[in-house]
Amino acid sequence: VAGLGNYGMCGTRHSVGMEVLDRLARQLAVAESWRVDKRCCADVALATAHGLELVLLKPRRFMNLNGLSVASAAEIYSFGPEDIYLVHDDLDKALGKVAIKLGGSARGHNGVQSCISALHSNEMTRLRIGIGRP
Repeated sequence: VAGLGNYGMCGTRHSVGMEVLDRLARQLAVAESWRVDKRCCADVALATAHGLELVLLKPRRFMNLNGLSVASAAEIYSFGPEDIYLVHDDLDKALGKVAIKLGGSARGHNGVQSCISALHSNEMTRLRIGIGRP
C-alpha cells in the first residue's frame, strides 16, 4: 500500500496519501515501526491485517518520482502491479469523498503516472481521496 505525495510536506492537500498511511499504521498498531529503507528510498512499515501481510510505503521523493520508490519496493518485496494499492489525492473529487479505481489511466495525476511508467503497468488499484479544487 503506497501513500503518494510530496515527502516532507505533511499536511498539504497533495500529500493526503501519506496522511492516510500514517492513520492506517496507527490503526494496525505499527505506527512506531516506520523505518527508512534506502533500497527503495521510502519509509516502510510492515503490518498484518485479516491474515494478509502488508508493506506500507511512503516514498521519500517528490510526487512525480514516487513511482521509482514503488517499483523498487515491488522488486525488493516480490510483488507485482496487481498487488499494489496506491492511495492519492484527487482534485476532481469533492473534499473528503473517496473512490476506488481499478487500473486504467492516471487521469492527470503525476504520482500515479510515475507509478505506471516505473512499473510498466496500469494494473494498480487506486484509492482516490477527494481534495476538491482550491
